[in-house]
Amino acid sequence: MAIFISYSHSDSQFAHALAANLFKAASTPVWVDAWEINVGDSLIQRVQEAIDKASGLVVVLSKASVESEWCKKELSTGLLRELEEKKVLVLPALLEDCSIPLFLREKKYADFRKNFDAGLQEIVSALAKVTNANQGRTEEPDGHVDWSTDWTVIDNHVALEFFAVSQSKSVPFTTLSTVHIRLNDMATQRHADLVQAGFEPFARQLIISMLGASPACDDMFMYMDSANPDVRTLTLRDPIGFELEVAIQCRRLGEDTGKDTVVNVGKQIRGSAEQALRALAQARSPERAKELEVIMRKYRPDFRPLR
Repeated sequence: MAIFISYSHSDSQFAHALAANLFKAASTPVWVDAWEINVGDSLIQRVQEAIDKASGLVVVLSKASVESEWCKKELSTGLLRELEEKKVLVLPALLEDCSIPLFLREKKYADFRKNFDAGLQEIVSALAKVTNANQGRTEEPDGHVDWSTDWTVIDNHVALEFFAVSQSKSVPFTTLSTVHIRLNDMATQRHADLVQAGFEPFARQLIISMLGASPACDDMFMYMDSANPDVRTLTLRDPIGFELEVAIQCRRLGEDTGKDTVVNVGKQIRGSAEQALRALAQARSPERAKELEVIMRKYRPDFRPLR
């Protein structure tokens, strides 16, 4: 799940237009209750699940929404996640002049009062940090890791390159990790089938999930006692024949402290994978979900559709 839109049903026309344009402008999956909740569903449960999984919460501010108890509950849940987990952005979208809730007044809002396109661009720009599956930052107790990925084709095989720069507040150097992942024939063919059918985000999600979930990440510690890099290669396999050939290189940059350095590259990969998977969430209609199921069962007969 990527973006949850909280709004009063009095503003449905605006909320639906915002959702459609967000998806068009940034390929951003959007959760809107009118699109996702069916007759018989538990309203509270479905909304709670959606907010829990969201990367961003867009709050439509209008005279009607600021008076809505339901909207207040959605906003409170999102703000708690923002404060406690720092995994969700709460973004106010001002539709008309109204009394902005006290706990949102310090936030810059996207202004839709005069120009829809200008407000939309502000939302798209703000959401980039949680909807970009190709780069990001993971926070650590003593610093942060900046990472990026690049997808390409090498010798007719899909390849993923991962780069991470770890910076610490307490040491005078940084570390640079590069990870090159090459898919075998079967994994490349599945990837191509999914991309051709319009499921590229899901195809990437499968590779990133396999990499991040691998037990090999538990032991990806790289050791450096000089400026020379530590290098390692390994192969990740699953029971049905998918393989990832992985080549890792890690080196230290900056001041030489004369001490050995250890970098947990597995942790870097898992941190970036978690962010990328949230950004890669892809909305699918029942018809598209069935099409995806047909493709996946060519490779995994036991595949079950993801809700």
